[in-house]
Amino acid sequence: MKQPLQAVRGMMDILPGEVEKWRFVEETARTLFHRFGYREIRTPLLEATELFARSIGEATDIVEKEMYTFHDAKGRSLSLRPEATASIIRAFIQHQLHTTRDRKFFLIGPMFRYERPQKGRYRQFHQIDVEAFGIQDPMLDAELMFMAVQLLQTIGIKDVSLELNTLGCPDCRPSFRSVLQGYLKERIELLCPDCVRRIDRNPLRCFDCKVPQCKQALQDAPHIVDFVCNNCANHFELVKSYLDDLGVNYVLNPAMVRGLDYYVRTAFEIVTQHLGAQNAVGGGGRYDGLIKDLGGPDLPGIGFALGVERIMLLMGDLKSDADESSRVDVFMVLLGENARRKGFLIAQKLREAGLSVELDYESKSAKSQMRLADKLGAFVSVIIGDDELKQSIAQIRFMKEGSQRICELDDLVPELLAVVKRTK
Repeated sequence: MKQPLQAVRGMMDILPGEVEKWRFVEETARTLFHRFGYREIRTPLLEATELFARSIGEATDIVEKEMYTFHDAKGRSLSLRPEATASIIRAFIQHQLHTTRDRKFFLIGPMFRYERPQKGRYRQFHQIDVEAFGIQDPMLDAELMFMAVQLLQTIGIKDVSLELNTLGCPDCRPSFRSVLQGYLKERIELLCPDCVRRIDRNPLRCFDCKVPQCKQALQDAPHIVDFVCNNCANHFELVKSYLDDLGVNYVLNPAMVRGLDYYVRTAFEIVTQHLGAQNAVGGGGRYDGLIKDLGGPDLPGIGFALGVERIMLLMGDLKSDADESSRVDVFMVLLGENARRKGFLIAQKLREAGLSVELDYESKSAKSQMRLADKLGAFVSVIIGDDELKQSIAQIRFMKEGSQRICELDDLVPELLAVVKRTK
């Protein structure tokens, strides 16, 4: 006997029961983002590899090691998107959206990175991504972080903290880069091979290394916040003051960097202590030169992404509106062929009216059908048999209470609508 096929390693199925929680999170995000003026955008999963090499940075682990890349029949290099920002910017430029009023976008969907699968990290993972273009005001930086925190709180996740840093700009970063490189070279024997490679190519990424010996070596390293120019320092002070005004708690983390090369000035992460080594629920920051670098207008940009799988881990068994969305309102217990035909038509009318209805298609016994209704968590069961048909009635049983009452068949649809509506 052949072994059954399994999902590809690092990619998981989202099964009924979990899907409802995912949909709840996604719809909560859509509702909240709409209030802040963001519009949904959907981009292809496949993009030209060059897009990510130019945006993320050729020296990053993502581009060098983690992208799913292949060549099509014409020899063009294509990659599954490892993140959403570059794809949204590409669409923004391609469709000349800078000539419209559309400057604020969000995208919800899968991303792909070839990493070692572990808790909260998969090779196909899902993100809630938000981007805003053309606004340099630090007020937007604060508002974006406020919106991210508010989304998590609305979902019911409260035990997270916001970490904040500034990464400077192309004017002030070179001097810090030079000092940091000197510091790292003095401790090169303590660094892992990846960090040794990063010294000349991307030294800031050493701060993001999870290897204990590298963390130890970087304890006394200089921080970019001490090297930023006046413009960056003023921007950062205003961001913090707006967060204070909004009542958003944050922790300054001068060693925090983002994993992508395009970030400047404001950088932030939302972290938790409940996910082990992969402690970031999401993060983001400002990338003021990226749109121009990708061939678009010289517009600033800022955004963030939240990991949906990590949100699900934090939700656990948290009760939410998702539980209600999967509830069966009515289960039709139909006994006998005539009752089945009549009940089948009633079920469709109830569904057309907006109720969730299940019924047995296998002519099982009344006892078996009632067990199934209980297993599905039905709010009410409607029992129709030959005796009920002769009297043109149905029995309505309230599953949790165990009570039961009789209803005329002609009044059944409006009666059930009224009964279910009172519970929602």
